[in-house]
Amino acid sequence: MSGEPTAKTDLARPAAKPVTKKATRRRSSGIGVPIARSRFLAIAVAVFVGLGLAWWAATGLEWVKPIFLPSPGSVATQIAKLAADGTLWLDLRASMYRISIGFLLASVLSIPIGVLIGSFRSWEAAIEPLVDFIRYMPVVAFVPLSILWAGTGDTQKFLIIFIGTFFQQVLMIMDNVKRVPADFIGLGRTLGLPDRKILTRIVVPSALPGIWDTLRISLGWAWTWLVLAELVAATSGLGYRITVSQRYFQTNTIIGYILLLGVLGLITDQVMKALEKVLFRQDGHSQ
Repeated sequence: MSGEPTAKTDLARPAAKPVTKKATRRRSSGIGVPIARSRFLAIAVAVFVGLGLAWWAATGLEWVKPIFLPSPGSVATQIAKLAADGTLWLDLRASMYRISIGFLLASVLSIPIGVLIGSFRSWEAAIEPLVDFIRYMPVVAFVPLSILWAGTGDTQKFLIIFIGTFFQQVLMIMDNVKRVPADFIGLGRTLGLPDRKILTRIVVPSALPGIWDTLRISLGWAWTWLVLAELVAATSGLGYRITVSQRYFQTNTIIGYILLLGVLGLITDQVMKALEKVLFRQDGHSQ
């Protein structure tokens, strides 16, 4: 009978091993395995707390001299003092203004150029090699020229931020556009759409999530170039205050402003991520 072999086969098959806690833990921490948001946040917070405790211990036990690494309390007190007398807000306002204008100028120009060279091979041949060539030039080398061209005012800061972000943005946006599936473009041609409508109705909307991510990443670079510009030639700003503090060995101000820059970068990055989810990932899927 057909039932008998089946029974024998079932008896011969080894019993499934019970799922152990160790196996479950291994699966939850394997390559590419997602983890709960609460666990992610707990791990991230634990890392920051651990570093803070190590810092506190190193300074509290006097393993490091205060001139090299001031205590967390000293840094917090100094930042509070600068905030109370208005110095912190003056520096913060100047830096936020410069990075906003410089980054906006770079983004407004890089998006259409990146879309253009990502869509048309002739434009890519004309622009991409030049942009690729310039992006390998160190931004630091342009600082003396930027002072010569634009002086030491805000225009020079805009120029450094522009040079540091624009050329990288163009190439990354070009890659975003090239990743639009060819089937999408083919469908547009099948429907008889001209190139202009294919570009505006298919290519750009499909590439927008990637373009937004490019802007988010390059905004982090913009903070670096801002500080570079302010370190060399400025009379206000976060980078300027770091330079002045170095002259007078005010390490607590230097550390405090470095941490502040990290916080500002983290906040802007998280804001961009949150906006990305709202604009392009409704219902958990890219639009």
